[in-house]
Amino acid sequence: MSTAHTVVTVVAALMAGYSGYAVLSGAAWVVEALTQYSVPRTWWTFLGLAKAAGSLGLLVGLAVPFIGVLAGIGLVLYFTGAVITVIRARAYSHVPFPVVYAAPVVGALVLGYAA
Repeated sequence: MSTAHTVVTVVAALMAGYSGYAVLSGAAWVVEALTQYSVPRTWWTFLGLAKAAGSLGLLVGLAVPFIGVLAGIGLVLYFTGAVITVIRARAYSHVPFPVVYAAPVVGALVLGYAA
């Protein structure tokens, strides 16, 4: 395992964890966006927990790589769904936000594979 892989994985986990926390705590900027995208309120807790679980999975993956790969794939799928949701809501200027959160996860997967 390289230093770059470890650093990128920790950054990805922190970003996903913060994003999950923001949803679960009902941060105003998240609530506004989810409402604009017509995401049902009943999904919000699940979405926040999914990001939190992915974050923990990435960190566990530093010791158990298989778990990290599964968590990374799950988060990539999650953020791909987020991009699709933003596009469907026609909030095109918001597309970069889920991409920014997905980028370090993709980087962690690529660096983990290269190691």
